[in-house]
Amino acid sequence: MPAAPAAAAGRAAPGGVRRTSRRADGSYRAEYHFTVPDQWMNDPQRPIWIDGEYHYYYLYNPDYFTGGPPGTAWRLATSTDLVSFRDRGIAVPKTTPIGDVWSGCAVVDTGNTAGLGPGAVVVVATADPGNSQAQYLFSSTDDGRSFTPYGTGPVLPNPGVVDFRDPKIIRDEERGRWVMVLAENNKLGFYHSPDLKSWTYVGGFIKDGVGVFECPDLFRITAADGTARWVLGASANGRAAGLPNTYAYWTGAFDGTTFTPDAPDPQWLDHGFDWYAAVTFDRHRADGSVDPATRYAIGWMNNWAYAGITPTIDSDGFNGTDSIVREITLRRDAAGTLYLASRPVAGLDEHVSRTVALGDLRVEGNLPLDYRGTAYELSTEITWDQLTGAGMQLRRSADGARHIDAGIWADYAFVNRGGVANPDQSGTMWESRSPFDPAARRVTMRVLVDRTTVEVFFDDGRYTHSLEAFPYLTDTGLALFAVDGPAVFRNTVIREFTV
Repeated sequence: MPAAPAAAAGRAAPGGVRRTSRRADGSYRAEYHFTVPDQWMNDPQRPIWIDGEYHYYYLYNPDYFTGGPPGTAWRLATSTDLVSFRDRGIAVPKTTPIGDVWSGCAVVDTGNTAGLGPGAVVVVATADPGNSQAQYLFSSTDDGRSFTPYGTGPVLPNPGVVDFRDPKIIRDEERGRWVMVLAENNKLGFYHSPDLKSWTYVGGFIKDGVGVFECPDLFRITAADGTARWVLGASANGRAAGLPNTYAYWTGAFDGTTFTPDAPDPQWLDHGFDWYAAVTFDRHRADGSVDPATRYAIGWMNNWAYAGITPTIDSDGFNGTDSIVREITLRRDAAGTLYLASRPVAGLDEHVSRTVALGDLRVEGNLPLDYRGTAYELSTEITWDQLTGAGMQLRRSADGARHIDAGIWADYAFVNRGGVANPDQSGTMWESRSPFDPAARRVTMRVLVDRTTVEVFFDDGRYTHSLEAFPYLTDTGLALFAVDGPAVFRNTVIREFTV
């Protein structure tokens, strides 16, 4: 994915590690989501597991506020629970023999296939020296804390195309080789390598109508009924076709060379506007083994249409917030369609600092609640006999004029940020929608609210919406609503977190 721009020269950004205490009243820094310590962050890189910790790399521009050259390094944070992270500083520097480093992939080479040492951490990432995207290799022998370039030439040169980036690599143990998937405009290209240093093109998956692919993904996952499928995914901008601008994916079969989708059109792992450059990664059990039925996922909560517009720049000296880590599972709906369901990572349960149990609430019209907060989780099941819409007003102003709405309306679920300050200046990305069957007469909602983000999980994660929004920090109210009929909000619970 293209490197981060430099901001216009402005006030200096603070250094240091990510704060873990409660934020000051005037701060827009998230309470329980991952944020960059300072400067700029964009693409997440797929975390890897080393000695009981997840190593999470992300693109970081240390010159964002100083007006220095554009471009990114790889910065590292580690975590055991994927909620609380420890900053480890820059791992792959922005200044290398081939320039700054874009998105790519880290792997642990346990078999020493690259000859760089048993257990070496190898990164293959895109760089663009001379206006030609190609893939370069970096290696680490200190458990992924720092990396050295492998020469100055690419391990996969550009074949003469414009878009040729964001490699994602998996190990094909059955055939004794590495497999790479690469974003090549409307194609996801497949490559093989015995040693991570030499790559051979073997085929590609082509799809028009969803924009230029970035940050591809490829993994195998098993459903609760034992069904195992491969998933091919990528970040894509489908707005021109009335589709999301997040993570498109196909379930299907993969023989190590060719991916055959179950259906020609993609599904979307998020229907909001701000879950881009997302990566999925292995869930490791306590003994280090990989869970075949659950993966994790994390996305950049921003959008290239307005990436530089955020109040965190002035209030806290940074620009970069991630989604909560999700647990991803493969399920089958009533029509037999396989899909990926999302739920917030279970590690959140260990960080609950306060629980407000509201029980069952009957709502007709608007019901303001006796609760105030800027960062919390709200979960409920809404049931009704007949109505047009129901849901909640989040981050509501004292006079009720400003709020973010989330709920169902007629035959769709939605989140609408148009009632508060938000980064979309066009007015075309204020309300996100996903399908909903009103005949069900029930919907479950799990809503994660933080100082500049809202993530809504409908029907146990069948559909998810992630959006940025910038309500006034004084807007802390919460209300429920039901239109054209009463609804019951069952087992309504609010939780707050300390990270």
